[in-house]
Amino acid sequence: MNGEQRESTSERSLRPALIVSEHTVLEYSIFLEHLLVGLADESIPVALVCPPSCDMDSVVSGAVEVIRHPAINLPLMGRLNRKELVEQLSRFKPTVLHCLCESKARLTRQLARQLDLPYVLTVNSLQKRWKHFAYQRQIHPLSISSSHCAKIIVPAKSIAANTAEVYPRFAERIEQINIGTFVGESSGCFCEPSRLPSMVIAHPLDNVDEFENLFGAVKHLAIDGYDFMLVVVGGGRAEKQMRRLLAALGLLQTVTIVPRLRPWRSVLGAGDIFIQPVASIAFNPLLLEAMSIGSAVAACKGGVDDLIIEEQTAVVFDPGDELSIYSSLQRLFDRRELARQIARGAQEYLRENHTVSNMVSSTLRTYRDAEQWYKR
Repeated sequence: MNGEQRESTSERSLRPALIVSEHTVLEYSIFLEHLLVGLADESIPVALVCPPSCDMDSVVSGAVEVIRHPAINLPLMGRLNRKELVEQLSRFKPTVLHCLCESKARLTRQLARQLDLPYVLTVNSLQKRWKHFAYQRQIHPLSISSSHCAKIIVPAKSIAANTAEVYPRFAERIEQINIGTFVGESSGCFCEPSRLPSMVIAHPLDNVDEFENLFGAVKHLAIDGYDFMLVVVGGGRAEKQMRRLLAALGLLQTVTIVPRLRPWRSVLGAGDIFIQPVASIAFNPLLLEAMSIGSAVAACKGGVDDLIIEEQTAVVFDPGDELSIYSSLQRLFDRRELARQIARGAQEYLRENHTVSNMVSSTLRTYRDAEQWYKR
């Protein structure tokens, strides 16, 4: 049997069980869909453990066995639900577990111990409080098993460095695998002169302070005679405050707030410019998708900002400075060839660094490495 045949046999023996949360399905649905399609192309059977409320119809493809957990969503049923989950997974006979959300790290650790399996943990966000963010979020320490967790997958260098700092014992197990996407053949940025220019923001509406400077800059663009439409995609506890702020600024005819819509690519494709209003503590898959379809990106540095390369993949502004935001957006409107150049530069960067094929092959290699590591 030659090397190629041995590798093919090894891949066919893989039986990963993916463990996801509602957050994974909502925020990383495009990534999950690409991963499942890639595993299906390799004829690898997959079990997918997800909450009962998740709509998986548009995500699942190939030989995927969907396991709902908890099966009985009632108080005091935790032990029974875990027992049922272990039994269902035992029937599937996984060879490796893959936890795709930090919130499921403890559950995955328990399952790995009960099933005597290795697991891979994906970490998509920074793992400690960062003072420079407009909002503060305390992230609880991850539950990681030194004897069962073979690899920690991260999608960005910034997350890799942060995770190694917070969990130095696991630094050698950290592996960066870039999230893959399919890049459009052309850029949609300012491609139709007759169309009203549009900007898109996809961000939770939980803190109105994060939008005040941005909306101030948008107001001044409108005052200066720029014609455009701004679509804010999202929802949250500050939505009413946001609408009051827009009314006070006289922007209700210019700015539209819409709920989260799918498919994401068609929503993002409506915008010539994609704006990331504040630094993000997590990898932003919507920024990746906006770049892939050829929108010009205006964003701020800080946090997980690996995709934001000034003057190559994005124009950069200071989120605390209204004039800085105004100047960056004005540049894109006034210098449309620059905007298209930024959009094309981002697409080229993704073609080189964020292909779906590399993501799938690297993930498969990680699964195989995890199995070999656990057998030692």
